[in-house]
Amino acid sequence: MNEGIGPRPEGGYPVPERPTYPGPTRERWLWTGLVVGLGLLIFGLLVFGFSGATRAPQPMEVTDVLAVPSGPAAEYGSAEIQVVGWYVELAIPCASTPDIEGAGVAWLAFDCPLRVLLPTQPSGSLSETVLLRDGVRLAAPNGEPFPPATSPGQGTAGLEELVFTGHFNDSDAEACPSDLIDRCRNTLVVSSYTGLIR
Repeated sequence: MNEGIGPRPEGGYPVPERPTYPGPTRERWLWTGLVVGLGLLIFGLLVFGFSGATRAPQPMEVTDVLAVPSGPAAEYGSAEIQVVGWYVELAIPCASTPDIEGAGVAWLAFDCPLRVLLPTQPSGSLSETVLLRDGVRLAAPNGEPFPPATSPGQGTAGLEELVFTGHFNDSDAEACPSDLIDRCRNTLVVSSYTGLIR
């Protein structure tokens, strides 16, 4: 019989000795630690990189601005925000606007023309009452940062939503007539606008 096969003289079968294994070498521990450390580094960069990345603020919808119960001036103050919607300009004779004391604030109280940002694309003729009820009123001290006047649904302003950058609660609102102060405060004073490509 071959050695290791069959019964031993004292009885029973031989049990092979366990192989000797010296365990991980120092180099193996170093390589394992290096791989684990590299993996933790990459994981940390991904987690903290995404959480701490500076992201451009997303424009707010007109409906979100109008849904604030206390009004946009109380909610956002004079902080600069972006609002996206459909621009409409309604020609109103300046003779119908209220008398303003001091020409410096006339731009905030006057509605000639009336500029409004609506949540949906307008169509047909729209009255001043409907525009003020359904949209965000826009104004600017120089009247320049606005698209060219077009009829609703026509021209560049009627073909795409526009993003207007500005602020509510302008300091000149306090100089508006007493019955228009709230409307002046809740007017988006525009500094610039851009088109929204989708």
